[in-house]
Amino acid sequence: MDAADVISSGRAVLGIELGSTRIKACLIAEDARTVLATGAADWENRFVDRLWTYSLDDVTAGLQHAYADLAEDVEHRHGVTLESLAGVGVSAMMHGYLAFDADGELLVPFRTWRNTSTGRAAAELTEAFGVNIPMRWSVAHLYQAVLDGEEHVGRVASITTLAGHVHRLLTGEDVLGVGDASGMFPIRDGAYDEDLLARFDALADGRVPPLAELLPAVLPAGRAAGTLTEDGAELLDPSGVLTAGAVAAPPEGDAGTGMVATDSVGPREGNVSVGTSVFAMVVLEGPLSSVHHEIDLVTTPAGDPVAMVHCNNGASELGAWAAMFRRFAEAAGTPLDADRVFEVLFREAAAGEADAGGVLAYNLLSGEPVAGLDEGRPLVVRTPDSRLTLANLMRAQVHGVFGTLALGMRVLAGEGVRVDRLLAHGGLFRTQGLAERFLAGALDVPVVTGETAAEGGAWGMAVLAAYAASGAETDLRTFLADRVFAGADFRTTRPEEADVRGFAAYLDRYEAGLALERAAVTAL
Repeated sequence: MDAADVISSGRAVLGIELGSTRIKACLIAEDARTVLATGAADWENRFVDRLWTYSLDDVTAGLQHAYADLAEDVEHRHGVTLESLAGVGVSAMMHGYLAFDADGELLVPFRTWRNTSTGRAAAELTEAFGVNIPMRWSVAHLYQAVLDGEEHVGRVASITTLAGHVHRLLTGEDVLGVGDASGMFPIRDGAYDEDLLARFDALADGRVPPLAELLPAVLPAGRAAGTLTEDGAELLDPSGVLTAGAVAAPPEGDAGTGMVATDSVGPREGNVSVGTSVFAMVVLEGPLSSVHHEIDLVTTPAGDPVAMVHCNNGASELGAWAAMFRRFAEAAGTPLDADRVFEVLFREAAAGEADAGGVLAYNLLSGEPVAGLDEGRPLVVRTPDSRLTLANLMRAQVHGVFGTLALGMRVLAGEGVRVDRLLAHGGLFRTQGLAERFLAGALDVPVVTGETAAEGGAWGMAVLAAYAASGAETDLRTFLADRVFAGADFRTTRPEEADVRGFAAYLDRYEAGLALERAAVTAL
């Protein structure tokens, strides 16, 4: 394959994902597998008026920076200019609340998935629907605004997710992929559940327009969701080089692109994504028997039912400890890069006691619904007879990343949900052979990693864009198996008995110690 020719002839496909701390762009070839170029931009959420938010100006600036970085990479690698695309797709953090008036003006600052101020709304909707409605979901944010009598609710003309907003900027189309839509409102048979829409309208009692008029249209993976407009091309590339016309895939959430990036869209398959948040997705064989607040019911990008265990807190606290040790190394005159620091700390953790020697670490920077916490306080605690060593401290920190995830997965196990394998992705797995061992021990499930583990959702979104641009003549699972992952190099890490027993002991102490978290939230 001549990469320069693919790019010059407009056959390349672009995927963009707006994550919690980075906006990534990934250009792939028409084979839906080969990565041609990448780009990225850093950004951060802000805590304003006790709400986590991002500025929409930062959204635009970040998109442009990531695209410019990618275009520069194209020229550097291939000696050509990126002028046109065959397909384009956008994914982003799921859930949250972006509300616009009839003129397309944002009514209140973007409320992200990280906010836990919607407890009353989520509880009332869960009771009324008979379906778990997490605090993160868009409908919970909208209903909480109704309950709070916020001035803007009567002027809401549309609500969407971050991916939906960016897609609308690029194409003018108000649509969502079914996976992302399933984090706004419950889905039944590939569309919003009509019975539950009616129940919501009855609860809202005319204080907002009918919900069906506010939500984006829903499309499955493989369908065209408009095309890149001239305005959209100019937004991505203000230099004016990029032209319009690329087929746009339905915008998706980061959970869906994670499933695609790990080839885990079939029954009894699942994936675990570890970043600022950590979540597991398991494709179900059948419905669950009851409602569980720890479990979200969402869908794959093709619309198949999925059980999701979503934890607001992931690897950020572990990253803060790694940064501290990196600074220590620098101060001691032996500077190490970030990857090397993580490798050293993970190897030390592997040498620690399986139960972390009695040391407990809580990574809770924000509220954690799975644990019933509205706010979080990072903690390291131990009993006087615990064994505080660097190895045990780091083992506790890694266990802490997976603590609330394991609590949620226990619920699925109690429902009889079977998982043949979990495919892991995210930067945590760049240190080969270690993070996946800890995860396999924590969940007692074989963990699979592969060559795409660090590529993440931008690559997964590019694959979905290639699927849409191809005309989608096969189902998504077949497309991935035949076109994308045939011959891919995957590694399987099976749980070790000592790790399973040690983590189980750790988790028992972790669950009991959540009382300390509640006390810390009150006291600090």
